[in-house]
Amino acid sequence: MLRYEHGGDVYGNGRIRLDFSVNTNPLGMPEGVKRAVISHAADYARYPDPRCRALTAAVAAHHGLSPEMVLCGNGAADLIFRICACLRPKKTLVSAPTFSEYERAAETFGSTVQEYLFPEEQGFAFPEGFIETVMQRRGDGVPGANGFDLVFLCTPNNPTGRLIPLPQIRQVAEACMENGAILVLDESFIDFTEGASMVPELQKYPNLLILRAFTKTYAMAGLRLGCLLSANAELLARIGVFGAAWSVSGPAQAAGLAALQEAGWMERTRELIRAERAFLMQALAEQGVHVCPSDANFLLLKCAKAFWEPLRRRGILVRDCANFTGLDERFIRIGIKTHRENEALISAISEVLNG
Repeated sequence: MLRYEHGGDVYGNGRIRLDFSVNTNPLGMPEGVKRAVISHAADYARYPDPRCRALTAAVAAHHGLSPEMVLCGNGAADLIFRICACLRPKKTLVSAPTFSEYERAAETFGSTVQEYLFPEEQGFAFPEGFIETVMQRRGDGVPGANGFDLVFLCTPNNPTGRLIPLPQIRQVAEACMENGAILVLDESFIDFTEGASMVPELQKYPNLLILRAFTKTYAMAGLRLGCLLSANAELLARIGVFGAAWSVSGPAQAAGLAALQEAGWMERTRELIRAERAFLMQALAEQGVHVCPSDANFLLLKCAKAFWEPLRRRGILVRDCANFTGLDERFIRIGIKTHRENEALISAISEVLNG
């Protein structure tokens, strides 16, 4: 049986009252999005637009791009698999620890995957050696011949929450371009941070693909919607062919259009995240729990003992990080939620620690 390796599995873990294993927006789905999904119900008897024309145009306008630079998909995971199905990379480089679907998608389509460990002792910050690894060449110096066809990076990284500074991302993009590799930059959580996106620089890097996800930003995990951005319209068109027909449902398209009209949504979200991240970091430190540095809407914790099962028994689901390369059963990831929910988590952790 295929093992489910992600958060959000409230269906197979008993009675869960609080799900901290997911890292979606703690404000929930915007009311305007809910109304849009309901009000378009009469349209769902028809097939959805297979090309997502209205949504693609709206996403492009939102990011200051042209529509041919946008590909919509059934969540970021769908697009990751499409990329690997299209490119069939022989050799793929991923950071570690990071989102496991990069490796799984690459291996599914026959790639050898090399992991580059971001050291815990450096707070899981981006290591300069990663760029040198991207530059790997054959013994006679031929670019790309013995190096990587595909490179995945996530900023802020999941599960660590660390942003990669833009100068380092540019260096990786340039190294990939010089060596004939495609760089996939996953910015699914960038809107929760104070960090800058690489979207305005897409034209400089025709080898750069950027992933964005409505799933996280607008708490639409059940609707499944993501997009892939690139200045390389020809490459996007090739990747698009590998998606199933009507892969973006009618409700998802209606929700996406409405979400892009939510004024001030991310400003409110970031204000909440800043306040609650500070609260959680202090409260957890007072409990003796090590909190790894984070720029995002989730925290990676290192505990003195395994927390997943004791918290699950109390109706709280957290992300067990034992299946991430470089981590073990002492690590859990928690999504930042509302203050009341965060207080409930701290209380439960205190119970576990104090027997």
